Amino acid sequence: MKRAAAKHLIERYYHQLTEGCGNEACTNEACGSSPGFQRMDNNAAAIKALELYKNNAKLCDPHPSKKGASSAFPENSAKGAHNFSACSNGKMNHKDLPPTREDFRDLNYLTEEKVYEILSLCSETEDYSPLIRVIGRVFSSAESLVQSFRKAKQHTKEELKSLQAKDEDKDEDEKETASGSSTAMEVEPEASSGDGPSHGENNVQKFGPVEVSVDIDAVRRVYDRLLSNEKIEAAFLNALVYLSPNVECDLTYHNVYAADPNYLNVFIIVMENSNLHSPEYLEIALPQFCKAMSKLPLPALAKLARLWSQYGADQIRRLVETFQQLITYTVISNEFSSDNLVNEDDGVVAATKCLKIVYYANVLGGDLDTDHNEEEDDEPIPESSELTLQELLGEERRNKKGPRVDPLETELGIRASDCRKPLITFEDFINEPLNEVLEMDKDYTFFKVETESKFSFMTCPFILNAVTKNLGLYYDNRIRMYSERRITALYSLVQGQQLNPYLRLKVRRDHIIDDALVRLEMIAMENPADLKKQLYVEFEGEQGVDEGGVSKEFFQLVVEEIFNPDIGMFTYDESTKLFWFNPSSFENEGQFTLIGIVLGLAIYNNCILDVHFPMVVYRKLMGKKGTFRDLADSHPVLYQSLKDLLEYEGNVEEDMMITFQISQTDLFGNPLMYDLKEGGDKIPVTNENRKDFVALYAEYMLNKSVEKQFKAFRRGFHMVTNESPLKYLFRPEEIELLICGSRNLDFQALEESTEYDGGYNKDSRIIKDFWETVHSFGQEQKRLFLQFTTGTDRAPVGGLGKLKMIIAKNGPDSDRLPTSHTCFNVLLLPEYSTIEKLRERLLKAITYAKGFGML
Repeated sequence: MKRAAAKHLIERYYHQLTEGCGNEACTNEACGSSPGFQRMDNNAAAIKALELYKNNAKLCDPHPSKKGASSAFPENSAKGAHNFSACSNGKMNHKDLPPTREDFRDLNYLTEEKVYEILSLCSETEDYSPLIRVIGRVFSSAESLVQSFRKAKQHTKEELKSLQAKDEDKDEDEKETASGSSTAMEVEPEASSGDGPSHGENNVQKFGPVEVSVDIDAVRRVYDRLLSNEKIEAAFLNALVYLSPNVECDLTYHNVYAADPNYLNVFIIVMENSNLHSPEYLEIALPQFCKAMSKLPLPALAKLARLWSQYGADQIRRLVETFQQLITYTVISNEFSSDNLVNEDDGVVAATKCLKIVYYANVLGGDLDTDHNEEEDDEPIPESSELTLQELLGEERRNKKGPRVDPLETELGIRASDCRKPLITFEDFINEPLNEVLEMDKDYTFFKVETESKFSFMTCPFILNAVTKNLGLYYDNRIRMYSERRITALYSLVQGQQLNPYLRLKVRRDHIIDDALVRLEMIAMENPADLKKQLYVEFEGEQGVDEGGVSKEFFQLVVEEIFNPDIGMFTYDESTKLFWFNPSSFENEGQFTLIGIVLGLAIYNNCILDVHFPMVVYRKLMGKKGTFRDLADSHPVLYQSLKDLLEYEGNVEEDMMITFQISQTDLFGNPLMYDLKEGGDKIPVTNENRKDFVALYAEYMLNKSVEKQFKAFRRGFHMVTNESPLKYLFRPEEIELLICGSRNLDFQALEESTEYDGGYNKDSRIIKDFWETVHSFGQEQKRLFLQFTTGTDRAPVGGLGKLKMIIAKNGPDSDRLPTSHTCFNVLLLPEYSTIEKLRERLLKAITYAKGFGML
């Protein structure tokens, strides 16, 4: 039997069980009208209907009083759908009928007016069971929901012309009738003018309004009226439990969205239920519905994201809270571990996938800048000769074309970095309980393998905090280092080359830039893959095995040298304490490539740098150009001047007398003139063209004037990070946190996370004296202490609590200074007799510590 016919029969059995045939003397035991029939809920009736269909059980004929009314017979249900007297052949009106389950059985879809009509009748009799049954029937059926709450149809121009032509052929009376219906037709758009959300203007302007057939405002009004009644709310809950598996089945096996795009109405209507995050839904109903939603095809997900992006911030926050509640509830209700991974919980995975739709809606609806994108590098970064051997070994490079991109992001044509200010903060999408139970090593494995059976939360980085994402990046970097080391070992065996598993840099402390530049330039030209190896630094004439600490000092010295204003590579703004590329620098591009490589290596080797760039640098590294708004951070004085120009209420041309030619100063204080437009010195800035002037000025300052320097800098950075998931996982502000660390130094968190060795514990007298001393330090002394102990004066991603410092006993009381192993964050502390001596020895150690000599 064909599927449609089978479905039709099962529906008839279902309605026979739930509503009966209408014959009170019916003898069919499987009929709701039979006197001895035991009532059952919708789920039980559905299961029983399937059994009856399989057994080819008896099917009742409709009783005369039921014909034309019962929804058990779809071929008749459309007739007289709004005629109550059909149930009794017109002999009784609805007030004479007892409030039985037979009311509104012919109703297969709902409108706002029909809901209010039924609600009014129920209020009169104080019996809401007819409305509950209607909601149960309509909201448990995808077909019914698709047809419900439709907008009033607006006629096309062609249809209106056709109707007008017909009117001309009619007589005068018919013309009047036609004109009446025409008037009604013209009013319809007015009635639906308030349909849909009224927010997301930015999204509408850029991408156009999203057209859907459901009247969203009407759905919201209906929910507002009905959800205050507990019994009616239970009907929505039960209906959703029944609806979700069927919808999931339809989307998984029958490709229903391709056949009817209006199928999306099901999800639009259900998600308007403001009670979805309440405990009753979190157990069964919402997890099942999220699983169904996650099965939507990519075009449907994109359309839903565009629609939601037109909602206001409050609506977006409600959607976020709905999915976050489910994730949090599931996480805290279960005990997840390495044996019971949260990645394998269908409810959490499905809710996360649904949250991704809201995340992109949040981005789309925010303050978007999709136009100002940096051009890709003209010259591709050269592939190393190792590729051939890897192919022979069956280990062809993954991500050879660069890091992955989210398919939904591609479908929508936007990136998270395009959004300057989302509707709600990005932090609202982070779920901390999930981050706490996530086994990141396993999750990273699923991320790299990319199988459909295993879900990785790294594919939804918005839900992860910076610490978790940094751990994922750390695994990626370490595995790449081991891979390069293994490939090098194979090369040494196959081709007899000298074994060189590390990126070795031997530098002189007083020629650190020259030595590092020569070595890294050679590596970049000969075999850029060597930059992916683990860094190993050696200072000439000094003893110190690089377990991380020597590298930290190397980075610190390179940064100090290269950002020295005397060199002239960067300019320094005293008011902002930030550096910017010097457009008139005499240094060659290789120097800028070097600092780009250094930044990339710092991320790759998990080191923090003391660099101070404005945020626009990190935005440009992520592929965005600088615009006028970025000047507020990088060139605040210029920004304020241009802002005043834009807001000036007088005559700009007469009062300011400026042109499209600007003046810059070189290293020697000489003025350099630049035309923002051809013949700019002859084009006055007016009230009409001042926006153009400001945009061109910002374009020159942030992009054109430093194009050569920045391209070299970016090229060096990408030499190290081009195959990394860095751009996929992190936003520009998080990239800054990765490179620079946190400026917030919470020494209380450091004390709580510190471990002790060699006979010390947290209750030891000297340890108490030590922390009392450290907490009494000023901010600068605290930075020196961090520099001495860890090799950097910044807190890592996640704060000082993530540092894991160790304080170990280094003998009894003596005049020796405290010493440290910065590679391992270990402080060796003698057991000084007094707190005064401890303070004096510690301050001397942190003030004069530099270099890797003998301990």
